[in-house]
Amino acid sequence: MSSTLLELTRAAHEDVERFERLIVKDLQNEPASNKDRLAQSHRVRHMIDQITSTTHKLVDIYEDKDSARKDEIAALGGQTATGTNVFSAFYDRLKEIREYHRRHPSARVLDTTDELEQLLEEEPQIEFSGEEAYGRYLDLHELYNDYINSKFGKKIDYTAYLDVFSQPQHIPRKLKMTRQYKDYLSKMTEYLVYFLERTEPLQDLDRLFLKVTAEFEEQWADGKVDGWKDEAQENGHATDKNTSKLDLEYYSTVDDLVTIGPERLKEALGALGLKTGGTVQQRAERLFLTKHIPLEKLDKKHFAKGVRRPEQNGAVTAQYQNDDLKQIALMEVKLEKLCEILSEKIERTKENVEKKQAQIYEEIDAEREDEVPDIESDDEDQQIYNPLKLPMGWDGKPIPYWLYKLHGLGQEFKCEICGNYSYWGRRAYERHFKEFRHQYGMRRLGIPNTKNFNEITSIEEAQQLWERIKEKQGVNKWRPDLEEEYEDREGNIYNKKTYTDLQRQGLI
Repeated sequence: MSSTLLELTRAAHEDVERFERLIVKDLQNEPASNKDRLAQSHRVRHMIDQITSTTHKLVDIYEDKDSARKDEIAALGGQTATGTNVFSAFYDRLKEIREYHRRHPSARVLDTTDELEQLLEEEPQIEFSGEEAYGRYLDLHELYNDYINSKFGKKIDYTAYLDVFSQPQHIPRKLKMTRQYKDYLSKMTEYLVYFLERTEPLQDLDRLFLKVTAEFEEQWADGKVDGWKDEAQENGHATDKNTSKLDLEYYSTVDDLVTIGPERLKEALGALGLKTGGTVQQRAERLFLTKHIPLEKLDKKHFAKGVRRPEQNGAVTAQYQNDDLKQIALMEVKLEKLCEILSEKIERTKENVEKKQAQIYEEIDAEREDEVPDIESDDEDQQIYNPLKLPMGWDGKPIPYWLYKLHGLGQEFKCEICGNYSYWGRRAYERHFKEFRHQYGMRRLGIPNTKNFNEITSIEEAQQLWERIKEKQGVNKWRPDLEEEYEDREGNIYNKKTYTDLQRQGLI
C-alpha cells in the first residue's frame, strides 16, 4: 500500500519530523562528561544526515522530472483520456484497498517509534589515538617530524612547534615554493579537518571553507594575503627578481663570469630557475648557455628540480606557477582558520606536553592509575558481545579473532589420563603434561611421568609403553653380584660374589 508516490512522500515527511523530535529530545539531556558530549554530537550529526538525504529525495519527487507525481494526482482525481469520472476513480481505489486487506488479513501498521528511540541509546565508535585522549588534545607528532626534517622547518622541540605550526606566514616565501611544503600543508589541513569532524561533528566545515575561500579571493586580488604580499610591502624595501639577473652582454667568456663569485652566480641561476649547485666553473658555464640559447630551448636537465621549462611565450608557465602559489596560499589561510577554531585545544595540548615533561615516572604512573577506574566502570556497564565465544584476554574482553586462529584455540585436545579433560590449543595441550592434573593421573596409574610419555593421553597406550620399558630395563638391569667389583690388599680384582665366597673361606 506504500508503493504509491504520494504515500512515499507522506512517509518521508513523517521520517523528517520524527528525526527532528529525536534531535530535540537528545539535546535536552545535558551530557555528564566529554565522552557523553561527543557521543551526543555524533548521534545528532547522524540524524541530521538522515534528514538531509530524505530531504533530497523529497526535492526530487517535487521536481517531478518524469511527471509521475502529476499523473498520480490526475489519476486520483478521476482524469482519464475519455474525461473526468471522480466516482469511478474513487470506487476503483476502494476496491484496490479491500483486495489488499483481503489478501493480507494480518497486515498491521508498523510503529517505528521504538526503533528510532533506540538511536538515543547508541554510543558511536569514535577512533582517537592515545595522545589525543578522546579528543582533549591534538596529536601532531608525525607532522612535527616532517617539519623538523624539512628544508622549510627548524630544529625545535615539540612544545615550540605547537606555537609556530599555526603561523605559516613566518616561513620565507622561497621555501614555500616546493612540493614538500605543499604536501606538508595538505597533511596538516587533512588532520585538523579529521580532528574537527571527530570532536565537533556539528561544525559545518563546508560552509566555513566556502566563506574562507570567498574572502581569500578578494584579498588575493588586492595582494593583501599575509605572507604573500608584494616583497616591497613585506620586507619594507623594493626588490625585483630582475635585480638578481645578470646582463650577459658584458661578459664574453665563461672565465669572465667566474670572476663575479659563486654567490652572485647562484643568485643569477636561481632567478632563472636553473640548478645552482656545482663548482664555480660549472655554474658559470650553465649561466653562459643562456646568453645564446633561449630558456624555452634549453635542455631541461639544467633546470632545478620542480621547476618547469618555460614555453615559447612564457604565459602558460607563469599561469601554472601563479595557480600553484595561489593554491598554497589558500591552504595556509584554511590552516589558520582551523587553528583559530581549535585554539583552545592547541593551548590545552601545549599545557599537557609541558606538564608531562615536568613529571617524574611515579607521577605519570599514578595519573594513569587514576584514569583506569573510569574506563573500567564504563566497560562494566556494557554487556560484552561475544557471539563466537572467544576466550577472554587480560582486559576482560574477548581476544581478537586473528589471535584466536593463530594459536589454534579452536582445536580441542582430550586427555584420558586427566579424566577426559579438554585442552584448547596446541600450546595448552603441550604444557599440561607438566601440570599437576596429568602428574596426578600418572601417579594413580603407577607410571613415572617422564619425557617418554609425552603426547600419550590414552591410559591403555601409557600402560603398554610402560610394560615395554620395564622389559627393556630387565635385559640391561644392573646386577651387583656380578658387576660390582672389589679389590683385596694385594690389588687383585674380584666381583662381589667371588669376593664374598673367598672371604668366607678365609682365603682373603
